[in-house]
Amino acid sequence: MPIGSKRRIKQRVDRVERNAAPAPVGLAARVFRLFWLKALGPTVVIPAFFVAYFLVLKHPPAAPTVMPRLPPDRWMPVVPWSVWVYFSLWVYICMPSSLMRRAGALGYYLTGAFLLSVIGLSCFYFLPTSVPVWAIDWSRYPLLAFLKSSDATGNACPSLHVAFSVYAGFWLSRMLRVLGAPRVWLALNWLWCGLIVLSTMTTKQHVLIDVLCGAALGAFVFRLNAYIARKGKFAKLG
Repeated sequence: MPIGSKRRIKQRVDRVERNAAPAPVGLAARVFRLFWLKALGPTVVIPAFFVAYFLVLKHPPAAPTVMPRLPPDRWMPVVPWSVWVYFSLWVYICMPSSLMRRAGALGYYLTGAFLLSVIGLSCFYFLPTSVPVWAIDWSRYPLLAFLKSSDATGNACPSLHVAFSVYAGFWLSRMLRVLGAPRVWLALNWLWCGLIVLSTMTTKQHVLIDVLCGAALGAFVFRLNAYIARKGKFAKLG
């Protein structure tokens, strides 16, 4: 067979392999590997974060500064069902770690999440901020009313909801590439991430400035994570 024909066949096989979804058995093996360590996230780490979050929220050292409303904030409608997207963050941030099969990668991911938390909570404590009060009858939206009653208007900027979603989005994208997932999976990852970010505004939990600062924080921590983790070479870590 001519060398050119062999090369074309190899290129076609490579394209098929790149576009092929990871085998379910392989995914299951990744999910259950180090399962006890991965379970620390939802059972210990996230509850510990909430304890610190609400301590800072309930005991600001000074009167919070109300974040200004920009035109996009006024244009953004209230979308009641988006509260489910908002809550889905706590599933989303567990996705990257669930696909990791090495303790090293898991350690980098959790270390970055811890650093993000420390930076965000430090901002809330030393520069307390709050979202503006909206002239909305929240009793018309029971789930949103519950959210407003449990999570007060403080701890506004940067939005840690956005920061964590962006941070997890970059990591999940990296893990999907390590797995050789098709492009549609990558697109769905960023769609989910984008909807979580948008939901912070459609539930009126944050304004645009909070969102932009949160996105910058999440991206910064990921890039720092990538630099420390052998200049971004996550393939061996994943």
